[in-house]
Amino acid sequence: MGTCIVLILLAWNLVRLWSVPAAVVMSVVAAVIPPVAAIVANRGSMAESDLPRNADQVDDEP
Repeated sequence: MGTCIVLILLAWNLVRLWSVPAAVVMSVVAAVIPPVAAIVANRGSMAESDLPRNADQVDDEP
């Protein structure tokens, strides 16, 4: 989160003086980092979840 704040602050307080497109790119990168981090962090929990599967179901009928 700190990286995103630093990117935005640098982009619009310093980099925009030389290149507005570079500042916009820095802002887009700062906006993309948190969702990507959340997806990567949750990937492990999805792999370990106990979702029902066909092989896990047991038929109790004779």
